[in-house]
Amino acid sequence: MRWQLIFPLLVAGFIPLAGSAQAQSAYSYPWCALYGDRSGATSCYFATYEQCRATLSGIGGTCIRSPYYRGGAR
Repeated sequence: MRWQLIFPLLVAGFIPLAGSAQAQSAYSYPWCALYGDRSGATSCYFATYEQCRATLSGIGGTCIRSPYYRGGAR
């Protein structure tokens, strides 16, 4: 009997925590890292130039503006 009362209250209490999640893509970030190794890998998931530079610190590479970024709400 207790679980019949407690369980719905617990579920109702966690519903606001679920929220809506938005998937992030390269279109959401203005900076890309071009890694300095032979792979030629590119990662376009940096919100700031400083964040990009910090990631490349010690491993080498270059930060460029993302060709995919179109601005907009994040």
